[in-house]
Amino acid sequence: MAAPLKLKGTSAAPGVASGPAFVTEPMAPAPSPPSSISGHAELASAIDTAIRELQDLGTGADPEGGDIVEFQIEVLRDPTLTEMAGARIDAGENVAFAWIGTLDGYIRELECSEEDQLRARAVDILDIKNRVLSVLTGTPVDDFPAGSIYVGKDMEPSRFLAHDWSAGGGIVLFAGSAVGHVALLAKSRSVPMVIGTGRFATEGGQHMGVDGDSGVVILQAAKDHATSTQVSRPPTSTAPPLDSGILHTADGAQVLLSINVNAPDEIDAIPVATTAGIGLVRSEFAVTSLGDAANEEKQFEIYRRLLNWADGRSVTIRMLDIGGDKPLSGLTEMSSLRGIRLLLARPEIARVQARSLLRAAVFGNLRIMLPMVTFPSDVDDIRQIYREESSLLASRGVPHRIPPIGMMVEVPAAALMLDQFENADFFSFGTNDLSQYLVASAREQADFARYQARAVPAVLRLVAQAVKLAGGKPVSICGDMAGDPSRISDLLAVGLRHFSVAPDRLPTIRSAIVGLNADGTRAAGE
Repeated sequence: MAAPLKLKGTSAAPGVASGPAFVTEPMAPAPSPPSSISGHAELASAIDTAIRELQDLGTGADPEGGDIVEFQIEVLRDPTLTEMAGARIDAGENVAFAWIGTLDGYIRELECSEEDQLRARAVDILDIKNRVLSVLTGTPVDDFPAGSIYVGKDMEPSRFLAHDWSAGGGIVLFAGSAVGHVALLAKSRSVPMVIGTGRFATEGGQHMGVDGDSGVVILQAAKDHATSTQVSRPPTSTAPPLDSGILHTADGAQVLLSINVNAPDEIDAIPVATTAGIGLVRSEFAVTSLGDAANEEKQFEIYRRLLNWADGRSVTIRMLDIGGDKPLSGLTEMSSLRGIRLLLARPEIARVQARSLLRAAVFGNLRIMLPMVTFPSDVDDIRQIYREESSLLASRGVPHRIPPIGMMVEVPAAALMLDQFENADFFSFGTNDLSQYLVASAREQADFARYQARAVPAVLRLVAQAVKLAGGKPVSICGDMAGDPSRISDLLAVGLRHFSVAPDRLPTIRSAIVGLNADGTRAAGE
């Protein structure tokens, strides 16, 4: 058995503890019905609720805990915060994003301070931000199992105070501060705490040790990767081929086969070695409310989970394709806008998702795809958001990376001038919307299926032209047409070599591809 892995950090509170890891999970807000009261009144009510929760938390607390609670209540009562958030609400921002934007600015100022004590206060403001946000979005502030080792970037003081430490446990922080409130509380409660380990991979429930005396964290040896176990199994007639989604036509041309994903748990039953990765993540299915859209940590954990599963294979995450016929709970204005147009009209939504994607990108082979792009300026404007958010993350010392940024080709105007999109790194054809806009028919109309079938030659002609205009950049197809075995020959013939389909279509499309030549003709003997 491999020796345990030891990580060196900095001691923040003495003592030794061991137990199952609790890896920080994001809040999971439940969609709430649209409020009939004004944003100002809604925010004031949420702040009052947060103050009452803190007062209850401070009841019976020791002097250190009581002082911290009083500090947070004092900040919440500061009229400057409500005035700044109120100005954002008056400018048209949703109340949750107005609160986030106000507090994020305060947090950034503290994090950039040259004084340790002021930098340590940033997590207190983050705590206040999340507590009010949890009220606004209907998200409970969950506890974690007693006796666990809490693992995360940082820890909010109120979360420490709400937890029962009588069963033991400890704290390991990727960042953290030795002069912060949590370190002070950990020392007073004799909770071993190590900070500054940097990010490391561990699974929830994995046994680990914390030595707060020496600043060392001990992890169990990592389990053998699942793919090696899968490969060692004897093949059976029903087992999917472990070809990593790298196929060859009958005459030897390479074709990639990836999957489309709606919900993160869809990947659990799919052996990663059967695919080339994820060709489309429809992020709007996992981000179903304004509360989710405002929750950077929830999005980050979803994207990191997908990247961990992919094990180095490509994962293409489409930014939120919301609006139009895909409403977002709590977002009633601008319903006529969709995809990239709504994201640019509501940049606060785009910026939260951009930060979560930038942070997740360091964990794997991530690609970002933009929905409903029409003009090259759409790509340029989103790229600017990513550059700005990258600079902010860099100033805070947060690990991140700007991954390749490509676009869906689903608007006919974009397909006809694909050579003008110099700032797009790759293209993926969305034949569902492409067909809809070519035949000028809404999908919910009874005649749409008939129109769509009759428009196939037009779609194929447009795709063939667009592939040539792509100028050698990577192209793929992720619409329903890619999962139709009767269309594979046509799609190969127009030059497509990367197909992303629903997971249950993998066997059928795999069989169709290997039985054809690269030009779409049937192989001899087939």
